[in-house]
Amino acid sequence: MSARPTLIGFTAILMWSLLALFTAASGSVPPFQLAAMTFAIGGLLGAASWLFRKRAIASLRQPPEVWALGIFGLFGYHALYFFALRLAPPAESGLINYLWPLLIVLFSAVLPGERLRAHHVVGALLGLIGTVVLVASRAQLGFAPEFVPGYSAAFVAAFVWAVYSVLSRRFASVPTDAVVGFCLVTSLLGLAFHLAFE
Repeated sequence: MSARPTLIGFTAILMWSLLALFTAASGSVPPFQLAAMTFAIGGLLGAASWLFRKRAIASLRQPPEVWALGIFGLFGYHALYFFALRLAPPAESGLINYLWPLLIVLFSAVLPGERLRAHHVVGALLGLIGTVVLVASRAQLGFAPEFVPGYSAAFVAAFVWAVYSVLSRRFASVPTDAVVGFCLVTSLLGLAFHLAFE
């Protein structure tokens, strides 16, 4: 096993697992502003790496549907997730949001050449029931009405990420450097929405 890919994978898992913690710790920063700031940092760091890899910028030449999917996935998911963490307790929002792996399994099963089988449905129902039980027990055996918008945003975020992940399989040949462009556009959208609505 090569050390570099393992380190990159570990770093990705670490960053992903810290997303809710850092979002909660960011205090009262509005969701669209937070998206603009975080994706500006990521996008600019990625673009800076192109100084050492001159040909990497060519990966921005992608069909419109690739750009649409990339921006939909990054901007849609993170805006909804940041809203969820502002509108409901982070632990419960995180639990609901982490239905996305389950949704990926379900959505992948209906791709061409795949079939939705009974074990997919049973697994999905068990995962959903488990999430409801955990969230409801933390909310003292009932959903607090004031948190429903946050819980809803977390669920829609999970749905968006699952759709993005499954549809990305259609564009497996798109280089990773294209994500830098998606990040920069997501940052600009976050800034525009922040100035317009927050």
